[in-house]
Amino acid sequence: MIDRDIRSHWGVENNLLWQLDVSFNEDESRKRDGYATQNFSMLNRIALNLIKQEQSKKRSVKGKRIDAGWNNEYLLKILIN
Repeated sequence: MIDRDIRSHWGVENNLLWQLDVSFNEDESRKRDGYATQNFSMLNRIALNLIKQEQSKKRSVKGKRIDAGWNNEYLLKILIN
């Protein structure tokens, strides 16, 4: 029971880290000074959660990020919902 719960937790954690790397290129980040890595990681997690909650477009997280970058109305829709 405990082993299954632990594996389940790490499965969720690994999926989150994979999603952050694929959608936000976190592994390619060159931020190294002070708290920059922690701060940007937290902002990326917030952005990922907001993008996942937005359901009006059937696109990938990366695609929704691109759309939000080009369309301020869509960006506001993501931020307000």
